Amino acid sequence: MSEKMKLILSDTNLNIKPQNDTTFIDLSSLKITNCVGCFGCWTKTPGKCVIRDDAVKVYPLIAKSDRVMYISRTKYGGYDTVMKTMLERAIPIQKAFIRLVNGETHHVQRDVLPKSATIIAYGEISDEEKEIFKDLILRNAYNMNFTDYNIIFTSEEMLEETVRGEVLKWEK
Repeated sequence: MSEKMKLILSDTNLNIKPQNDTTFIDLSSLKITNCVGCFGCWTKTPGKCVIRDDAVKVYPLIAKSDRVMYISRTKYGGYDTVMKTMLERAIPIQKAFIRLVNGETHHVQRDVLPKSATIIAYGEISDEEKEIFKDLILRNAYNMNFTDYNIIFTSEEMLEETVRGEVLKWEK
């Protein structure tokens, strides 16, 4: 994996125009089915999901990106369905093997670049949901190979403006 890239995954279509080295994917426009928990990506076809849908085009991009931006409505302190489904389907970029990280067990990565992450959570989010979401991202950071991350909470009305501002920071 020599070519690094930036990836924006969104659960909604946004009117943004990222630069050449940034890929924007509107997950809501793709056909991504739920993970069935068969672990075929670890045993039958290591590194490749046995379900053949649009997710197989997305998780390799997650692996080779050195910067990611996840944009998701927040529901009950977690990612909304579209983003949660995609991130669960990205399990082929991890191995079945476990490692200890800060005294916790986490998966060994399968050729996954370390990444700087920006997570933009939008919607009407209570303070309690914000705390739950922050804890979720902290736990996910180990399995998603985040070297650092920033969580931004915003309203649906301010979403595009917030995303554009973060994309501009990437381009500097």
